[in-house]
Amino acid sequence: MSIRTILVDDEKLAIQGLQLRLEKFPDVEIIDTCSNGREAIRKIKTEKPDLVFLDIQMPGFDGFSVVKGVMEIEPPLFVFVTAYQEHAVRAFEANAVNYLMKPVDEDKLADTLDRVRTRLVEKRGAEEAEKLKTVLAEVAPDAIDAMPEETDANASRYEKLINIKDRGQIFRIDVDSIEHIEAAGDYMCIRTADNSLILRETMKDLERRLDPRVFQRVHRSTIVNLNQVRQVKPHTNGECFLVLDSGAQVKVSRSYRDVVARFVH
Repeated sequence: MSIRTILVDDEKLAIQGLQLRLEKFPDVEIIDTCSNGREAIRKIKTEKPDLVFLDIQMPGFDGFSVVKGVMEIEPPLFVFVTAYQEHAVRAFEANAVNYLMKPVDEDKLADTLDRVRTRLVEKRGAEEAEKLKTVLAEVAPDAIDAMPEETDANASRYEKLINIKDRGQIFRIDVDSIEHIEAAGDYMCIRTADNSLILRETMKDLERRLDPRVFQRVHRSTIVNLNQVRQVKPHTNGECFLVLDSGAQVKVSRSYRDVVARFVH
């Protein structure tokens, strides 16, 4: 599967550096480069790439303006590449696959492309399913009833394993073994019954990778695996604690109490 890619940056050296790093990935096909936002919008609409590496700070149209400018078409996947950490929250709000700091770290680039491949497979699979449904509706409408429900298809798009690089090692964590996740800025503390690992990722981005029927936010900075909950203990001021399989207790704030109540019985 070729990943048709456009690079956007007003600095020529930045584009050249990213091109060199991407040469290591044979499935990445760089079909064009752009030096400003207006050119990027035009090329994205005409070339229809799968992926765009997009600088944020550019004269005229910045990276966020580019994303906004192509919303009337089926947009590509975006990876923001910038020297400014403070744009991270807006980048993920724009549904970016990832946010890379300059100079681009090769390990983070490889991880980002893994995410891109996963999303493209999901996207193409959904498109093929819709085409099939359209054809069946015309030639064999009774066959539609035999197709899987959309919720079943969506369930497969959530990750089963998460790779975490921590303390110089790479850990492959079974998602089902995660008890809860705590946020600290751009870092997530992933807690299982017998381990705690640090993942550099925002909570918003991590939530998109996990099945919301299982993983629910119960506090501004906490996500819980509801399958690990064994007891609910009331607390003061409308708050409560969830007791997990390991015996750990997680506080549920009032604003998230109703969310948890829908899943915990």
